[in-house]
Amino acid sequence: MTPAAPQLGILGGGQLAQMLALAALPLGVRVTMLEPDDQAPARLCATHLHASYTDAAGLDALAACDAVTLEFENVPVAALTALEGRVPVRPGRELLERSKHRAREKEALRVAGARTAPFVVIETGTDLDGALVRIGGPGILKTSELGYDGKGQARVSDEAGLQAAWDEMGRVPCVLEGLVRFEREVSLAVARTPDGQVAFGPLIENVHRNGILRTSLFLEGDPHEAQAREIAGRVAWAWGLEGLMTLEFFQLPGSELLVNEVAPRVHNSGHLTQDGSSVSQFEAQVRAVLGLPLADWRPLLPCAMVNIIGMEGTDGQPLEPDWAGIDALPGTRLHLYHKAWRARRKLGHVNLVAPDARILRERLAQLERLIP
Repeated sequence: MTPAAPQLGILGGGQLAQMLALAALPLGVRVTMLEPDDQAPARLCATHLHASYTDAAGLDALAACDAVTLEFENVPVAALTALEGRVPVRPGRELLERSKHRAREKEALRVAGARTAPFVVIETGTDLDGALVRIGGPGILKTSELGYDGKGQARVSDEAGLQAAWDEMGRVPCVLEGLVRFEREVSLAVARTPDGQVAFGPLIENVHRNGILRTSLFLEGDPHEAQAREIAGRVAWAWGLEGLMTLEFFQLPGSELLVNEVAPRVHNSGHLTQDGSSVSQFEAQVRAVLGLPLADWRPLLPCAMVNIIGMEGTDGQPLEPDWAGIDALPGTRLHLYHKAWRARRKLGHVNLVAPDARILRERLAQLERLIP
């Protein structure tokens, strides 16, 4: 007799949920996602509970799954609270509360022994006094919650600018981070099953444009990978991770890694594992959440990713990638999210795999010219 298919619930139905569902299906896992957007990308490959994240009937349906995971961190904590004791939620409420709030996240990172940029918590007007001095100069003011892809943040260099930026953000709780000189930005994911299996993704180099990830690159033999794995493993253990989370780092000139942010889920920078690895970051999260056998997932060949972001020309009209050129470039694979065009919106990505680092860099330069 064939055993019943495992049921995975997902809070959120965007492109990450879509790719989680696509990775789950070959494992015999059926996916149900709770998402208020009637055009959610994951509706195409998962059962769509079209309701708010705190809808009682929707949460009841998720509670009937074998486990529930997160697609993004802007899910109300109340949804996880309502599921507690009814179904395993991985990562859980405490980790979500920490990672969705920049001040709590940074404080918890330091307790876990990970270094961050200098920061000051801004909750009232009096916290602004001397804040720039305490972080050692110019900084970036970020809302403690909800900001992503360059939203909810502003660079400030003097007291007047800091006050104006905080006013512009509605005087909500914020974190003022000191600017650090870094050589590059990198990321690494760590996964942990309920029984304590731990596995890691590769160290990936990232380049941002206008606050949004533009390209990610993996090359074998990065000398900073061991340090990133040690930090990620320490944080995963200290935070009691069950599931998967991704750490973003600043690499300083002296080679030290500072943790910039933590995402309690798969991450845009890890998309290249879909085509460069035998196991993708999405399959790794599914395996970790359901307690399936887990091992490191790292690319078998040099690979890269370029995001497709809604861009407009000087005439205000959408700029289209050169679709035929992308398709003709060896080693490419297109992933579209089935989302309506909107300026600065992530609409898809292209993964690129090559036999060696030289060819990868050459083709990546060609690919970037094909995507506005």
